Amino acid sequence: MELGSTVGAVRSKRVLLGDQVRPAVIVIKDGTIHQILPDSDFSGGEVLDVGDSVVMPGIVDCHVHVNEPGRASWEGFWTATRAAAAGGVTTIVDMPLNSIPPTTTVGNFHEKLQAATGKCFVDTAFWGGVIPDNQLELRPMIQAGVAGFKCFLIHSGVEEFPHVTDRDLHAAMAQLQGTGSVLLFHAERDVEQTTQENGDPCQYSTFLQSRPDVMEMEAIRTVAELCLQYQVRCHIVHLSSAKPLELIQEARQAGAPLTVETTHHYLSLCAENIPAGATQFKCCPPIRGSVNQEQLWSALKAGQIDMVVSDHSPCTPDLKKLDNGDFTEAWGGISSLQFGLPLFWSSASKRGFQLSDVVRLLCQRTAQLSSLHNQKGHLGPGYDADLVVWDPEREFEIKEASIHHKNKLTPYLGVTLRGVVCATIVRGQLVYREGSFCPQPLGKHLFVPPRKSEAQL
Repeated sequence: MELGSTVGAVRSKRVLLGDQVRPAVIVIKDGTIHQILPDSDFSGGEVLDVGDSVVMPGIVDCHVHVNEPGRASWEGFWTATRAAAAGGVTTIVDMPLNSIPPTTTVGNFHEKLQAATGKCFVDTAFWGGVIPDNQLELRPMIQAGVAGFKCFLIHSGVEEFPHVTDRDLHAAMAQLQGTGSVLLFHAERDVEQTTQENGDPCQYSTFLQSRPDVMEMEAIRTVAELCLQYQVRCHIVHLSSAKPLELIQEARQAGAPLTVETTHHYLSLCAENIPAGATQFKCCPPIRGSVNQEQLWSALKAGQIDMVVSDHSPCTPDLKKLDNGDFTEAWGGISSLQFGLPLFWSSASKRGFQLSDVVRLLCQRTAQLSSLHNQKGHLGPGYDADLVVWDPEREFEIKEASIHHKNKLTPYLGVTLRGVVCATIVRGQLVYREGSFCPQPLGKHLFVPPRKSEAQL
């Protein structure tokens, strides 16, 4: 079957349906799943037989920084979505920064859409941004189809996306009330530092001490209070510290519509193993210690953390300051869009997680957050035929030649992982197979329709 061609049916001995893995044929019609049949009931038509490779819904990665327009040297829609396809990711949701302009007005959103047109190998939705004094742009952006909004409670790292004050937050929350939209928070707040900031900048411990857990605690306290007060859906991005989990649970029990994600790097990497000067490991909030990491895994198992995402945040190699190894100067961000599925599975499978947990945490919950759950993240009639075909038992080593991100710098270089993606199908079209891509980008832009209540506002 040619790359780029339309697949009429997929047969496997291991199709993940709900909590069960069983032989089945997925019949596809007009880009959606028409029916799922027992193998014996399927008669006729061309079928893509993948043997005993696992077939499950494509990954929905709702935390990706594509950085185009304006910083396309950092990434870009062409390279990001190819990397996504190679990783079994069939939908990404692009963050409102670090593009120039950021997605903080309807005009800027249209610029972003123009930049992405004709370059996406997988389906792409978009977050808007909340910055000081743009509250009157929020409802028009909802009408234009953004999936929700993101804000920072601390400096974002780029000047064109300033962080918000409490006054800005109240103004934004008042606009979002009744819309059904969601506000995502980079949840760190500046606090009075008690430790001396004169450590060796090339030692990871120096950087780690500069972003203590209490910064996340204080930010999440603010988020929880706002969420309860306004009853607007709120979401904490990239939780790195396990300490605020109790706060989050209490807020939920009190009725706050609050969700939380963590990332592959917080689950796979720990502070003790980061060498001096290895700035490819720098991100904010920081990778913390191994005890904290096990607490994140326990919270994931207990359902206290809702989903796992990449927070793919690349830059050009010079910004990582590898030449001097200075953690305090280096750009904070980790590239992992292509490797989310095997990164998660390599660690999760050792901790008793099942394939159904992968779908829940990497597909369903992420689609739900982005209001794409009526078409993405599930194998069932009427849903988009977005499929990843993969071998969870097979191992591979991450080598630079096989990385499809624009910039190849990643802390995972040379790491051996379990879980090889064999093929990726987006709305019934074969976009990736065994290292090769369809000749033309076949992804489309996804617009989230405003809720009926919003249409009347």
